[in-house]
Amino acid sequence: MSASVLIVCMGLMLLAAFTLGRGRSLSVRGEQRLNSLPYFYGMLTVMWSALPGVAMLGLWLIFDDNVIEYVAMQYLPADMRSVDDGERSLILNQIYNLAYDQGATLAPDYMVSAAQAVNRMESHSRWLMSVVVLSSMAIGAGLMWLRISPALKARERLEKWFRTGLQLCSMIAILTTIGILLSVLFESLRFFRQVPVTEFLFGLDWSPQGAFHADQASSGMRFGAIPLFAGTLMIAAIALVIAVPTGLMSAIYLSEYAPSKLRATVKPLIEILAGVPTVVYGFFAALTVAPFIRDLATSMGLDQWVAVSSESALAAGLVMGIMIIPFVSSLADDVINAVPQSLRDGSLGLGATQSETIKQVVIPAALPGIVGGVLLAASRAIGETMIVVMAAGLAANLTANPLDSVTTVTVQIVTLLVGDQEFDSPKTLAAFALGLMLFLVTLALNYLALHVVRKYREQYE
Repeated sequence: MSASVLIVCMGLMLLAAFTLGRGRSLSVRGEQRLNSLPYFYGMLTVMWSALPGVAMLGLWLIFDDNVIEYVAMQYLPADMRSVDDGERSLILNQIYNLAYDQGATLAPDYMVSAAQAVNRMESHSRWLMSVVVLSSMAIGAGLMWLRISPALKARERLEKWFRTGLQLCSMIAILTTIGILLSVLFESLRFFRQVPVTEFLFGLDWSPQGAFHADQASSGMRFGAIPLFAGTLMIAAIALVIAVPTGLMSAIYLSEYAPSKLRATVKPLIEILAGVPTVVYGFFAALTVAPFIRDLATSMGLDQWVAVSSESALAAGLVMGIMIIPFVSSLADDVINAVPQSLRDGSLGLGATQSETIKQVVIPAALPGIVGGVLLAASRAIGETMIVVMAAGLAANLTANPLDSVTTVTVQIVTLLVGDQEFDSPKTLAAFALGLMLFLVTLALNYLALHVVRKYREQYE
């Protein structure tokens, strides 16, 4: 049975479980009053049917390939079964290639036998998996069907299931964050055992190309990350200078001044900017904005005073600012509209003008959401890669000149991990150290935003 047919059968099984559970509650009601609505008895039956089926399907998919590979290896000679993991993977690839290509006849007999066994087991596994999954669903629904009675608190039990599911989802998000942090932290500690922390945090030269050698001094590599931090902050600052005022002012206009028809038309058009792929912004920055800025600076004679590059931080920052305008505008517009109209009416009733009401009442009330939108835009700007690669370049220059080429932390992470690299070399491990610094910067931004929100919320309340 194919996967699509199995999913359809599971859906029909759940529909049948709901119908049977609801019908059972109506049939056993008699003269007694049901503790819950019939709908909850049907949904509780669905839960008892779905959980065993999903659990069996997950376990089967986890262990199915391992069992098939183990059986396939038994058809091979004894000396081929005791190989290391790399050779074992190559042998299994050959077996699967034979299993999926029936025209291959030059392989040894034992390889052909193993491939035929793989075909048989995969076919039998699909059908057996379908039988086990559907049977477990039927058993679970049947057990719940037998337990349905007027005294059964179906609604409370169903709400408990959903509450447990929500808690598990929350735990998954928390554990995922902890796992990401620990994985980055451990690799960063390996990097800092080879490169001093002071050199990484305060060094002014970033040149990891010679990191394949054990002797750092002789290889000529440098891991001073200050140029990367400076480039990241410069481009992000330029982007925020463009995005925050534009997005906030547009949100105020659309929510407080614009007619409803104009708002319904303009807001989706602004949000379209968030759906444009970043590579499109990169092409626009590299082919249009960057040459225009270079030609404009040259025509003004700035090239006689400062370096003017065809790839510049200003070009990347301007285009990135346009890209993140919807993050500020859309969120600010939503939170401004969420401010109760009674607050506006009270302010206007006391004699305040509309602009004074916006400044003194609406903006303070909506400040937590506005700060959240700005924080989201800042995180998006710090983490952007494609626009920087195409418009700002890869050179790790420590400069305050926005017309010069710079690079960012995320671009260097991609550069360090491209190609066949060994994870024991400082060059590759440096990417994890940069990732840890990004994590810490984001954490600091979140803490600062919470502090600002708490302070202004106290003043407003």
